[in-house]
Amino acid sequence: MDFDTSNIRNVALFGHPGSGKTTFSETMLFEAGAINRRGKVEDRSTVSDYTDLEHERGNSIFNTMMHVTWKDSKINIIDTPGFDDFVGEVIAAMKVADTAVMLLNAKSGVEVGTELIWEYVEKFKTPALFVINQVDHEKSDFDTTLEQAQARFGHKMIPLQYPLNQGPGFNKIVDALRMVMYVFPADGGKPEKHPIPDSEMARVKAMHNALVEAAAENDEGLMERYFEQGELSEEELTKGLRIAIAHQEIFPVFCCSAINNMGSGRIMGFINDICPAPSDRPAAELDGGGTLACSSTGDATVFIFKTVSEPKVGTLSYFKVYSGKLHSGDELINAHNRNSERFGSIYLANGKDREAVNHLYAGDLGVTVKLKNSHSNNTLNSRGVDRKIEPMHFPDPRIRVAVDPPSKAEMEKLMKALHTIAEEDPTLIVEQSKALKQTILHGQGQLHLDLIRHRIEMVHGVTMEFIKPRIPYRETITKASDTQYRHKKQSGGAGQFAEVHMRIEPYYDEMPDPAGLTVKDRETDNLPWGGKLVFYWCVVGGSIDKRFSNAIKKGILQKMEEGPLTGSYCQDIRVSIYDGKMHPVDSNDMAFMLASIQAFRQAFENAAAQILEPIYDVEILCSDEVMGEIMGDLQTRRAIIQGMEAEGHYQKIMAKVPLAELYQYSSTLRSLSQGRAKFSQRFTEYSPVPSDIQMRLIEAHKTEEAEVG
Repeated sequence: MDFDTSNIRNVALFGHPGSGKTTFSETMLFEAGAINRRGKVEDRSTVSDYTDLEHERGNSIFNTMMHVTWKDSKINIIDTPGFDDFVGEVIAAMKVADTAVMLLNAKSGVEVGTELIWEYVEKFKTPALFVINQVDHEKSDFDTTLEQAQARFGHKMIPLQYPLNQGPGFNKIVDALRMVMYVFPADGGKPEKHPIPDSEMARVKAMHNALVEAAAENDEGLMERYFEQGELSEEELTKGLRIAIAHQEIFPVFCCSAINNMGSGRIMGFINDICPAPSDRPAAELDGGGTLACSSTGDATVFIFKTVSEPKVGTLSYFKVYSGKLHSGDELINAHNRNSERFGSIYLANGKDREAVNHLYAGDLGVTVKLKNSHSNNTLNSRGVDRKIEPMHFPDPRIRVAVDPPSKAEMEKLMKALHTIAEEDPTLIVEQSKALKQTILHGQGQLHLDLIRHRIEMVHGVTMEFIKPRIPYRETITKASDTQYRHKKQSGGAGQFAEVHMRIEPYYDEMPDPAGLTVKDRETDNLPWGGKLVFYWCVVGGSIDKRFSNAIKKGILQKMEEGPLTGSYCQDIRVSIYDGKMHPVDSNDMAFMLASIQAFRQAFENAAAQILEPIYDVEILCSDEVMGEIMGDLQTRRAIIQGMEAEGHYQKIMAKVPLAELYQYSSTLRSLSQGRAKFSQRFTEYSPVPSDIQMRLIEAHKTEEAEVG
């Protein structure tokens, strides 16, 4: 069956872990006839959560794409993980969804996972509806959950339904949009329609009027008709609600029991009838400016939002067609690297199962295999078209660990595996740090990195252990120092001779030239690791040939790469070479390089050397109840509190914290807040370490050098 852009609905399921997203998606598939029996999470038999890792853990780790046919629409469904550690999966789903379905647990109310995801709903301006699930639970409290949601997400949340008899005997939903009561059979499925009991009519009419007013507010014609007649027809109401939802003017609230298959069909009908098609959404923003309307009549533009490496298959690329019509066999050009890619086959996905199709219209989601040079966040276009969809932007990493290096052969396998996973997961950053002599993994949380390790061990057969990462300290000086060093070596035949007189000073922008020296030349190097080296040649009278200046500077840079105090990079230093001696036979570049290394080391140690540590701006969002404990913990981490302010229903704490004190902070914060807090961190500056810590670092470096030596 062909589905053009107007008959496509792209919905993604979001919510806190345990809110029932996977069970709800299973019920949607069953209700639509896409599967003939419903699987269960505990039986590891659901269409979503199909990977071994998800079976082992019992919850979603990756987003899963599915689809159903409902009436005259094709509904693409993306089930997403609830843990904030897997925020990359949430962002990818939010990028291509046209409606967010937010699941709330009726027994637990609004939980932190939903609150965190809501930030992305607002950021992407995604139309949304809420489903209060598990109203069959003995501790279900629909009204309290609704009140919490309206307090957290605003009074645009308007209930369309409520359960008449929530709890273990639940089987009745009162619907204020259709003005009917649905009564479900014991095993769920299609309900009977019954009149609304008289005892409920006052509540239902008030709900219905709120819906009518919300629908009328978005269209002048509907508003006039509502004032004239005090009511809207079903067609008019549908039109007004479609506009209101598309513009985030209302967020409808439904109820259901996904596990008992009660209520999901009504929600799917609403998605079909009222939720926006891709063409109803604002035009997609393009990288560099401009927009692209979703239409099947233009040139083809495809955006890859997810890549997965699957054994025996290769790389799977999940994409959305943003413009035009994509045919099996089409060749598109990657806008990022200009490579041509052939879409040999295109598929629709239902979990791990794929169904080949001949073409997809704009707005649809699909998957293809074995694209050679295209990855997540890449845009591909018809030949002659040059445009890029605005890429997904992921949050900065919040945790870093080092990899305990295995054998050389194992390390090569490990790096290959890590880079394969990093291709699939843009929130994982793999850094091979030359300065720290470690492989560093940057991720979103301890769970995120633990599962990366598990995947590598189970899928790639490589053992990986995490250790505490070193800190990228810097070294500098705080006062001027003059020194001289003579390098002399005689070992038969030609010898080596060089003498260098050197002054080093702390460098700052716009400082005057060196006092008492005649400047012949000046070079400023912006160092690859940050900061500067300013090199002055002040030799007069020819005591050292200018031809040796490069060798002297090379020696200085070499020592700055492995500073005298801790072996860390040195920065923001001015060096002036003002005198020395050379030998007509024994002086050469090597001799002057070695002399400058030793002269720099000596001068550095006499210049009130200072170790600098990286400082991060940390923002923590937490509830009032745990704020005191979090503040107390920050004090133990040498944090400097910059301020506190309310942000929505959170308190925001802003602090500057040394990176050395942030190791495993993600786990600590989760423990302190019972999972009801989040934080972000971003490098801001280098700052001097306290003197006692500097002494410990220097001693530790000396011990390490002695052990190596």
